[in-house]
Amino acid sequence: MNRSRSSFDKKAAQPPVTRLTRSSQVRHSSPAEPHDSGLGPYGKQRRKQTDSALAQNLSQMSVSRQEILPTSKGKMSKGSRDSVQAGRSSGSTSDPSSVPVKPLSRGGLASVARLVKLGRCKNVVVVAGAGISTASGIPDFRTPGTGLYANLEKYNIPYPEAIFNIDYFSNDPQPFFSLAKALYPGSHRPNYIHYFIRMLHHKSLLLRMYTQNIDGLEKVCGIPDDKLVEAHGSFATASCHLCYTSYPAEEAKYAIMNDNVPICTFCAATVKPDVVFFGEDLPQKYFLHTEDFPKADLLIIMGTSLQIEPFASLVNTVRSTVPRLLLNRHAVGPFEKVPLRRGDHMELGDLEDTVRRFAEMLGWNGEIEELMRSQETLVGSNSIPASQSRAASEPQGRTETSRSRPGAAGSGSEETDSETDSKSSASSN
Repeated sequence: MNRSRSSFDKKAAQPPVTRLTRSSQVRHSSPAEPHDSGLGPYGKQRRKQTDSALAQNLSQMSVSRQEILPTSKGKMSKGSRDSVQAGRSSGSTSDPSSVPVKPLSRGGLASVARLVKLGRCKNVVVVAGAGISTASGIPDFRTPGTGLYANLEKYNIPYPEAIFNIDYFSNDPQPFFSLAKALYPGSHRPNYIHYFIRMLHHKSLLLRMYTQNIDGLEKVCGIPDDKLVEAHGSFATASCHLCYTSYPAEEAKYAIMNDNVPICTFCAATVKPDVVFFGEDLPQKYFLHTEDFPKADLLIIMGTSLQIEPFASLVNTVRSTVPRLLLNRHAVGPFEKVPLRRGDHMELGDLEDTVRRFAEMLGWNGEIEELMRSQETLVGSNSIPASQSRAASEPQGRTETSRSRPGAAGSGSEETDSETDSKSSASSN
């Protein structure tokens, strides 16, 4: 089974049994399944919640229950199921044929903000998808009409997900490399949502962030690597898709941007960025969830449709007494069920607006805006002219390790960089 490598893989030994691959199939676990009694998934007796003060606060909270919009036949609206991915899913988009979603709340956001202000949430886990990056101008994957998967006709692939299928890539890497030119980090900036998560870290509340995104904006906004799990990989590293031999990431990027195929120096197979494709193993760092989710005292889920396994099932692995807050455009996963589990809350609507209201309730809005200004000023002061950046990114003496793609522009004996003028800065990762 193919596996994408990263620097973390070389430092940590893989658990003896657990090995997961990315799948597009959805597996819904029952949200009512108990998690804090009997044997846990690793054969250890789970300890029941003993914090009576936290239990009292939870009992006083009003459950934020949202009614699913019915269709004319009284069935659940398809829009509530077709929210998008981020990472490979993004829940902050809507079906364009439906009425725009208005913010809906029954006090859940205020209840969770109260818990945080009372100091009851000190190990916050964030699960995020592509919906957190749409405010930065990056399209999600699954929104009808505007999502990435709805605009792949020009790549002549049999089905949208094939562009991220490892077997299809092995046969024909050209569609992914054409798309990768637009996906490479460097052209977009983090938005308010990213900096809200950064503020959780600044307040020493963030246990870990699990993201499906490959845009690298979490790192750009300043979230430390040890607080971040990029469950679907990133463009920061590259390796052979067959023998997994590491390959310089900047040289791979330069070849792809110039319509060439980076070639492994060991086995002569195609090199790709270490983005996790369907059918590939998840990065070793993903398995930190076995430690993090049982320890979490608040789970925040934002901008995801919870459609990609095994990532989607993570939200069901926290203790049943732990509050879960969904910030999304539509109800997804266990939040589609009525009634919601005790301690579950939803805030449906525009994600950036919702997060801003949450920050205002916490009294963090001014700090977040100041953090954004200082970070952007720092980035601006470190920027260099595009011509210098392009020259620095050109690999030296490795042209024999890439080959021109048939039919690609500039595929003659001389490579050009005219297509990389606006994308030539080094990867933000």
